[in-house]
Amino acid sequence: MDEILNINDNIDMARKHIIALVDCDSFFVSCEQAVNPELKGKPVCVMSGRGQCVISRSKEAKKLGIRMGMPYFQIEGVMKKAIFINANHELYSEISKKVMAVLKTFSPLVEVYSIDEAFVDLTGLERLYKRNYLEIAQMIREKVKEDVDIPVSIGVSSSKSLAKLASDKAKKLDEGVFLIGSRKITPLLQKTSIDEIWGIGKNLSQMLRKHGILTAYELISQDDLWLDKQIGIRGLEMKHELLGEMISAVSNEVKLPKSIQKTCALAKFTSDKDYLKNSLNYHIHRACVKLRKINAKCKGVSIFLRTKDFKVYCEKKVLNAGCDFELEISDIVFELLDKIYNPNILYRSTGVILDTFVLNSQEQMSLFADISADTKKEKLSQCLDKLEEKFGKDIIQTGFIKKDV
Repeated sequence: MDEILNINDNIDMARKHIIALVDCDSFFVSCEQAVNPELKGKPVCVMSGRGQCVISRSKEAKKLGIRMGMPYFQIEGVMKKAIFINANHELYSEISKKVMAVLKTFSPLVEVYSIDEAFVDLTGLERLYKRNYLEIAQMIREKVKEDVDIPVSIGVSSSKSLAKLASDKAKKLDEGVFLIGSRKITPLLQKTSIDEIWGIGKNLSQMLRKHGILTAYELISQDDLWLDKQIGIRGLEMKHELLGEMISAVSNEVKLPKSIQKTCALAKFTSDKDYLKNSLNYHIHRACVKLRKINAKCKGVSIFLRTKDFKVYCEKKVLNAGCDFELEISDIVFELLDKIYNPNILYRSTGVILDTFVLNSQEQMSLFADISADTKKEKLSQCLDKLEEKFGKDIIQTGFIKKDV
């Protein structure tokens, strides 16, 4: 009951906010088309790893019947018109930053939700731009296209959940913008399946359907006490967000990711341990570069090996002190590799996961820490990062010393 009262208090405090969800269309494909305009208007697919499966499609590729997650071997030879490109996540990250920078010129409150999505608080911008919120959303869309050459769809409403629903509607419109005002909420939710609601997964959907709840409108018609009992606080938040009451405000506070994962398929199936080490070293370096960019260190290091038969073997180590230095993490990873490596198995991919982050500003120094050694590591890491910034990615690559047997 206390949870319900607290939610109602939040609702009373924040009824009049206007939130936009800006969602980049077929983002990975759009990035490739931005740097190579010859790809525009063609059936383009971006593939995970080294051509494993489809992770982004152009609308022309969708018309050919190519589905998300479709493996390359099912498409090759059947859809010869399609163009397949291996994913370039460094490129997508840089273009994402440019998109977010444009959004921040419109509002001081921009919450980056993912690499291709962001919530923008538009509250009060009507007076600044002397336009209504739908027109402001159109302005944003045009500016992102003009400056970054990335098409976006924008949903606008009074809560994040409704803005998300509106952005899904916007993707089906040529103008790419959809606004859900207070008068639209009820008729729209009556036509919206519960599977279309942000935050409802397969298990929750099945549970709601067992209780005869098939639409978003039927969900918001439920009593707060019933939702609290069946789903908990998440169900209450979902209901009131769908009613247009802002429960979750847009925040530009930078949040640390839960983990950094780097993985890709090997160029060939192999049991060569040195080959695996080189692959892991590449992942370690890219993960550490990203870790330093968010000014944090990790206290958890994991590796995994995927076999030719798609079995996965993994191992993890928890560190006593935070680390962001690739040569130090490399030693840890190779220790973990020794525990799971089998020379009689063929492997198809490798991966490294860093987690349990602590910000550099919040890290507590150990009483027995070697300050001199830590300073040298920090200077070497900064040197590596500066060289890459100046001369490009992978200008310097970390390696390992092969011991004589």
